[in-house]
Amino acid sequence: MEMMKDHEITSDKVSEKVNALLIIDTQEKIIRPIFNKDLILKNIKKLIDAYQILEENIFVSEQNPLKLGGTIPALLPKAGFKKIEKMEFSLAKVEEFLKELKNKKITNLIVCGIETHICIQQTVLDCLQKEFEVILISDAMGSRNKTDHEIALQRMTQEGAILTTTESIIFELCKTADRKEFKEIRNIIIS
Repeated sequence: MEMMKDHEITSDKVSEKVNALLIIDTQEKIIRPIFNKDLILKNIKKLIDAYQILEENIFVSEQNPLKLGGTIPALLPKAGFKKIEKMEFSLAKVEEFLKELKNKKITNLIVCGIETHICIQQTVLDCLQKEFEVILISDAMGSRNKTDHEIALQRMTQEGAILTTTESIIFELCKTADRKEFKEIRNIIIS
């Protein structure tokens, strides 16, 4: 009976914890050559729209914005997000970011963005070492090369990250069709 109880606690990865959505490096110059970019951009936008209704902690990182430009405007949340400019590939090497996570008692990181095998992978591996729960939104991230994307997903999951999809995580965050926000969420999903 005790084992069943433990399983119930660990299988519900998103509830009872403080979540943050990480939108990593969705800048025009980085996105331009990305494999399957239109689907990825559409899914990131769905995540942002749904997340702003259901949750509150959103972080947007920009890799070397002076050289690579800012985040694509359509992929900036409407309000209430923290933008972090970085030169490090791993967002987890940025002290400002780590302080924010600690201050807000964030335990779960829901990750999307560009590129899976570089900035996302390095961020995720570092965050896993710091004992964060990391959820990878596989259809809302990508690389220039499909193989790089797929191998990076395998490596991160082998290290303990959880793999899911845009629609799956949105419904998991929503939890029930009884929520007053559900109709709005459903409209985001089917758009």
